[in-house]
Amino acid sequence: MAQKPSIPKGTRDFGPIEMAKRNYIFDTIRSVYQLYGFQQIETPAMETLQTLMGKYGEEGDKLLFKVLNSGEFLSKVSDEELAERNSLHLAARLCEKGLRYDLTVPFARYVVMHREELQLPFKRYQVQPVWRADRPQKGRYREFYQFDGDVVGSDSLLNEVELMQIVDTVFTRFGIRVQIKINNRKILSGIAEVIGAADKIVDITVAIDKLDKIGIDNVNEELRSNGLTEVQIEKLQPIISLSGSNEEKLAVIADVLKDSETGLKGVEETRFILDTLKTLGLRNELQLDLTLARGLNYYTGAIFEVKALDVQIGSITGGGRYDNLTGIFGLPGLSGVGISFGVDRIYDVLNALDGYPKDATNATRLLFINFGAKEAAYCLPILGALRSNGIAAEIYPDSVKMKKQMSYANQKQIPFVALAGDDEIAQGKITLKDMTTGEQRLVSTDELVELLAGNH
Repeated sequence: MAQKPSIPKGTRDFGPIEMAKRNYIFDTIRSVYQLYGFQQIETPAMETLQTLMGKYGEEGDKLLFKVLNSGEFLSKVSDEELAERNSLHLAARLCEKGLRYDLTVPFARYVVMHREELQLPFKRYQVQPVWRADRPQKGRYREFYQFDGDVVGSDSLLNEVELMQIVDTVFTRFGIRVQIKINNRKILSGIAEVIGAADKIVDITVAIDKLDKIGIDNVNEELRSNGLTEVQIEKLQPIISLSGSNEEKLAVIADVLKDSETGLKGVEETRFILDTLKTLGLRNELQLDLTLARGLNYYTGAIFEVKALDVQIGSITGGGRYDNLTGIFGLPGLSGVGISFGVDRIYDVLNALDGYPKDATNATRLLFINFGAKEAAYCLPILGALRSNGIAAEIYPDSVKMKKQMSYANQKQIPFVALAGDDEIAQGKITLKDMTTGEQRLVSTDELVELLAGNH
């Protein structure tokens, strides 16, 4: 007996119901991006390793899926190199390409390559899968979709304000209560500066970023292992555990950072974003969180993260300002800011909350029962009239037992069934059956269109 096929760990198949739910997510986010003037692009699944390596920090580089060169890829590798079994060295010799780790770095590469064609500021959105050689667990996959929105070519903080409005609108439309966390890498840099550890900013932010996951004691231990002194760690404690309103936190941190020009700039930027959004009346809570660090090295200004309030799961959206990402590709001085919706986690949250509208998963509105060739021929023009009015309908292709056809309608959760026998054909009408209530009525084609259009 042939072995049953399988798929790699951390990947998933999506059937029709799952795809209907995912498309609801995609369509909702897409429609909000478009409201704000964003345009869609796509980039290849594979990028050169030269493009990808060194952009995500050491941990990120380890999680890149590398693609073997095609052809005789071993021909340029010596027996000595093979005998050494140095996987990192061999990967560098055998692989020139990798699967994209996120959508931001490929976007930066796209901007540099297409700079002459772009009207700045350029507002793009992109929904595609990304891959990470991570250990699969709940809410963490090796292949998953991101839905990014970025603005490049503008330093204005109004871009950050708009992105927070987009986040708020998207989750309001989904019916998911969220907390939007905001911080600024300049504030974190200022903190590192005033405690006398400016060279340790990456180590500090990576450790602080793990506070929710590993707790304060383990964060402090990680800071020690990264070379911070007990005095420096002690100075960090009140900052990490700061509480109060956003205004109170900003006032305290402004005082702590009074001798740091960089830190005060971060406070000023954060205050503008928070004050502006307060006048716009967001539906979800916006919280200044100084423990928010976002581990990726390329963030330089405001940083964001979104947590679902009613479901235990990791961050479902994140992002921030990056002033120098395109500089890595030879185009310095181009500032950008972006967010990334974690589509797979949003999918899991909506499943947990049973948050999908009924019509998101019920594609077909009406099934025509097939009683034979004559009846099918009668139904086809009516079917065409429904479809031309935007109503999803289908006819069962075979004239099999009615029980089987009704079972098909039930399995697909089709809300209405149409029956046309000799009596209906003689009157130029059909019998419409409501599968929920069992009610039946005789209707004309026009009445049928009107009824189903009103039942969306």
